[in-house]
Amino acid sequence: MAEALRTSVAAAYLRALRPHQWLKNLLLFLPALAGHEYGERTLVPVLVAFASFSFGASSMYVLNDWIDLPHDRAHPEKRHRPFAAGIIPANHAIILFLFLASISVSLAFTLPRLFILTLAGYFCLAVAYSFYLKRKLMIDVVALAALYGFRVIAGSAVTAIILSQWLVAFCFFIFLSLALMKRTTEIILLPASNEDTLKGRSYRRADLPILDALTVASGFVGVLVLALYINSPDVKTLYQTPDLLWGICVVLVYWLGRAFFLTGRGEMRQDPVIFAATDRNSLFCGIVIIAIYIAAI
Repeated sequence: MAEALRTSVAAAYLRALRPHQWLKNLLLFLPALAGHEYGERTLVPVLVAFASFSFGASSMYVLNDWIDLPHDRAHPEKRHRPFAAGIIPANHAIILFLFLASISVSLAFTLPRLFILTLAGYFCLAVAYSFYLKRKLMIDVVALAALYGFRVIAGSAVTAIILSQWLVAFCFFIFLSLALMKRTTEIILLPASNEDTLKGRSYRRADLPILDALTVASGFVGVLVLALYINSPDVKTLYQTPDLLWGICVVLVYWLGRAFFLTGRGEMRQDPVIFAATDRNSLFCGIVIIAIYIAAI
């Protein structure tokens, strides 16, 4: 009995770190993939950076859960989180936050200085988001998109690969669409009671039409940026058959469109990134995109 209890508590601590969210840190590899840099000198530092960002992101999730305790306890799904459910004492959150952050920073100091500065910028924005920005209309989703973007910038910083303006623009609009999709999902899943406002946020049920429009517009602007890139002179220096990249646009239009429909139906019950990593159709789309990318090189 005691052994089972210890196991369940250990599992709760692991859940509090949200290791499934580390999937987002795969974005650190994006600059290397976009620049076709696959050597050991590139991939090894990126792997260390991935570990640093993973512990750093987990520390911020712990801090955010601690700050959001009152709201999470009133939420139909978030109340099952380890801190909100009382499985882990709330006062352990700060200790866990400091422990994880220290591991993240220690790993960062083995990497280039620019990566350390990027990680520091990520921490500053994440703390500002947790304490203040997430309660501000539209600023919160721009901040979320920027937090995604910091991962791409970190991948550039650790590899010394200069980010193209095309990649920056594409990432911003796609990440903004995902952040808006997340807010839309949270509003749709509000309990069917008198609650009209998302607790701890600045969105109301009446905002859904605008959120839907912004979500769709941002996603397809991202695809448009990719289409313009395919027609630019830059692409011909990196790809032997760049016309094949049009297939990626087609797949993205399908994936985004499907995600928009599922969100509107209330079937997107989690973070869009985690949905993409667990949904069979999304995984197939990812495989097709990788295959097109390889064929175009």
